[in-house]
Amino acid sequence: MKNRYESGSLVEQLYCSKCSKAYDLKEIQTFATCCEKPLLFSYHLEKDTSKGILLNDIRSIWKYTPFLPILDAKNIVSLGEGLTPITKIEKLGKHINQEQLYLKDETNNPTGSFKARGISVAVSKLKELGIQKCIIPTAGNAGGALAAYCAKAGIEATIIMPRHTPKVFKDECELYGANLILVDGLINDCGIKAKEMNKAGDYFDMSTLKEPYRLEGKKIMGYEIAEHFNWDLPDYIFYPAGGGTGLIGIWKAFKEMIALGWIKNKLPKMIAVQSSSCSPIQEAFNDSIHWKENFTPTISIANGLAVPYPFGMDLMLNVIKESNGAICTIQENKIKENVILFSKKEGILISPEGAATFMALDQLKTKGMVGKEDRVLLLNTGSGYKYIENII
Repeated sequence: MKNRYESGSLVEQLYCSKCSKAYDLKEIQTFATCCEKPLLFSYHLEKDTSKGILLNDIRSIWKYTPFLPILDAKNIVSLGEGLTPITKIEKLGKHINQEQLYLKDETNNPTGSFKARGISVAVSKLKELGIQKCIIPTAGNAGGALAAYCAKAGIEATIIMPRHTPKVFKDECELYGANLILVDGLINDCGIKAKEMNKAGDYFDMSTLKEPYRLEGKKIMGYEIAEHFNWDLPDYIFYPAGGGTGLIGIWKAFKEMIALGWIKNKLPKMIAVQSSSCSPIQEAFNDSIHWKENFTPTISIANGLAVPYPFGMDLMLNVIKESNGAICTIQENKIKENVILFSKKEGILISPEGAATFMALDQLKTKGMVGKEDRVLLLNTGSGYKYIENII
């Protein structure tokens, strides 16, 4: 009987994102210790590779198995993540005079967010590497996803979450059998707790970009976007950036597809969207050396945007620079209003993070940076149902 994933991975190398030093991709890896930066995977990408390499009978991110780093298909842990819909947003498009406005809605993923993509790949790799225990600091959605995938894989998961996180995020972790620890503060405080608990190295640390596997699952959003638009990408992509793996991953996917010869037109301008309560990308863009000194982050209704010191900051700034993109900071007190506006106009209970992208588009249109005929894609990274406690 044929294995559904038998075409196999085209993975080539694992390397430091700063100096390109190679790391053994068959061994357990975290981040590049040479430069204290994230590790990235490269693939054997030949020009004019046939799109027939895609596994079209598979209804998940694993349709794109050749561009994922799992070496043996028997280790794949999937709950049907990915292949989320892209729909045209008619009413709100007319409301702001945007003729081609689209939304990629990640609500349909397992556990209700895009985190399922990265966690599926990461947990598959933990299984492949024989890792039995992992730990993650999370603002909410990543914790629920890790708990679910670890339950399926038979791996012990410890989730460290801010105490103020809505109750549903906590409940799902416990229902999936994970160990849940609550901490006062933001995700960086959870990271401190995780590091303290892992002094003896008993756990694999799943912190954002401090391992190289979650990024690969997130990048598949880029492949899906390209395929939906028949390999002719939008002019703008608005992405709610917390830890930034999605922003970095989508851009990585576009560059891989250029190497494959699948994309020949111009790439979109990538717009990183943050909350005024926590806007480290804007701070670092304004002052890359001293930005942390006067930065005072606070909680946000959009939990996923409250990531004060992202490990992938350099990579995010590179994406914005390379794409000729921008950073939009949205006033915290307006995010809730736009969740409600989106729900009433489009019938989609969007997450606060997703609502912030619509506000960012309106902001750039007011500045004359986005034309009414430009094709614009917004990313809704998760279900608004999980945030009702914050919204109502």
